[in-house]
Amino acid sequence: MRRTVFDLDVLRTFAAGMELGNFAKAADRLGRSTSAVSAQLKKLEEQAGTPIFRKAGRGLALTEAGETMLAYARRLLELNDEAAVAVQSVELEGWVRLGLQEDFGENLLPDVLGRFARAHPKVRIEARVVRNAELLERVTTGKLDLALAWSDATLTAHCEKIGEVPMRWIGPAAGEPGWNAASGEPLPLASLEAPCLLRTAATNALDRANIAWRLAFVSPSLGGLWAATAAGLGVTIRTPIGLPAKVRPLKPAELGLPELPSLGLVLHRAEADPDPATARLASILLRAVGEAISDFMPQRISQNA
Repeated sequence: MRRTVFDLDVLRTFAAGMELGNFAKAADRLGRSTSAVSAQLKKLEEQAGTPIFRKAGRGLALTEAGETMLAYARRLLELNDEAAVAVQSVELEGWVRLGLQEDFGENLLPDVLGRFARAHPKVRIEARVVRNAELLERVTTGKLDLALAWSDATLTAHCEKIGEVPMRWIGPAAGEPGWNAASGEPLPLASLEAPCLLRTAATNALDRANIAWRLAFVSPSLGGLWAATAAGLGVTIRTPIGLPAKVRPLKPAELGLPELPSLGLVLHRAEADPDPATARLASILLRAVGEAISDFMPQRISQNA
């Protein structure tokens, strides 16, 4: 039986298109024409021997085989890129200081550090998991080389917006939140200490919907917030990234809550032209963030190749 050997260039185009939600954007990023990208996708389905895409409204979504293919494409590309760096580059050494929001500390940080350490064992990484305001202060004063932060419209000298993440009302995984709009009672909110971007978004949305609210629990840490929410002390607002098993996203219709906007995610750099170790860590971080976002976003893309 003839073995199938997938083309890594084709897999890279496929993964980029799914990350960007549009294969025309993927063509621009990869420096290819849209017709070349269309030919690559056709080749991928031929190699897979099964449909990768299906119609979904005005766009396309992945089939079950397509979901499986995307997961393997990411793994193959990661291994390929690690191998290329390991055998072609001078072994990196040095020290990189990375800062992240608490939401990324438990699920994203271990993955990023693991990928980086396998390829660059001689580089020392100092990671700091803190709130947005401290991240921005530290990157602007040169105390951090990279900072992954929620967007509060503050621009640093060298920053790029890397995605939009939906905000969600969050309640306990077990049982019901114990409140709904029909009760006439103020919504009990669990929140981080001010200033908090998500707390402000929640109260603004509630005020616009004329829903009364009260602060039922305030925590200085995300761990405390999860504990209070899981215990049913109040409903909170976060993104789907990094949710522990003891809480769950709530559908607004469940409780009569308003829809919430998305939150921008920004990568801040201390320098426009960072050293090779920092640049490599930024590349791995961007890929991991893209994968994390796509894990909870519908795998739906524009039909435009």
